[in-house]
Amino acid sequence: MSRTAILLYVFLNVALFFIISIFYYLSLSASYPSVINVPKGSIGGIITHLEKNNLDVNKLDLFLLRFIGSPQSGWIEIHPTNAINQETSKGSFLYQLTNSKAALKELKLIPGETMYFFIEDISATLGLDKQELWDAYYENTSYPDGVIYPDTYKVPIDIGPRYLMGYLIGQSMKQHKKNAIKILGRYDEKQWFNYVTIASIVQKEAANIAEMPIIAAVIYNRLKLKMPLQMDGSLNYGEYSHQKITPQRIRNDKSVYNTYKYKGIPPYPVGSASMDAIIATIRPAKVDYLYFVKNSSGTHSFSNNYEKHLENIK
Repeated sequence: MSRTAILLYVFLNVALFFIISIFYYLSLSASYPSVINVPKGSIGGIITHLEKNNLDVNKLDLFLLRFIGSPQSGWIEIHPTNAINQETSKGSFLYQLTNSKAALKELKLIPGETMYFFIEDISATLGLDKQELWDAYYENTSYPDGVIYPDTYKVPIDIGPRYLMGYLIGQSMKQHKKNAIKILGRYDEKQWFNYVTIASIVQKEAANIAEMPIIAAVIYNRLKLKMPLQMDGSLNYGEYSHQKITPQRIRNDKSVYNTYKYKGIPPYPVGSASMDAIIATIRPAKVDYLYFVKNSSGTHSFSNNYEKHLENIK
């Protein structure tokens, strides 16, 4: 047998072994989430992202995807190839990664709304259990409210509670950090959420965006004088988001949000806060007001002494 024939024989056997190995690898099964979120970027960056999220992918998948095609960005729906054990073959997973899209629904968190009502909305929209949503929420954060950034989110119809809350809170924390660096030049989580807490009260109290820096100034002025804030908006937390605050409620509410009973700001935000409210909190108006009351036009009348405040009430 000639040298050329021997080399050709070896090459063909190596090639055959390689092809059989690839087919065997593509037939291997693993468990994958029913939906995954794929970021924009290079194939290598996507594989790294999926690895960090504990999906069964590796460098060989990166190599294979260069032949199969580039993964689509966004939410991808993964259908199992084995319905009994809910596993998907590697080949099917890679193919679906490049060709599938998940059916989406919109979730909207408006500025000022609380997690209580946002979770009610999520449960109604996606048919998910409310307690499971709360459990998943607290797996990702210790803040009862104000963490998820007010925005419109498009999520898959069949997403689970844990993946959903991980995604919403993860995306929101990235946005908080981005906003802090843009406005303050640095991100300190404790400092930032102190601002968010004040901003959440500003959001509840202000009649419009123009009033936000003035409301923020009133808060700081009262804090400086060690006066209780005595703001109804702080009592519009959780399930009380849309309730009118009555004298009886003020007397009976023993929560940390009751700024009539406790001085200072609450330890947590009372709801979501818009960037307008946060910026107003960071850059309050330069005024000496200590009081405000709603007037006949639907906005507020401000004053720097109690006598004028009483006149405004009348």
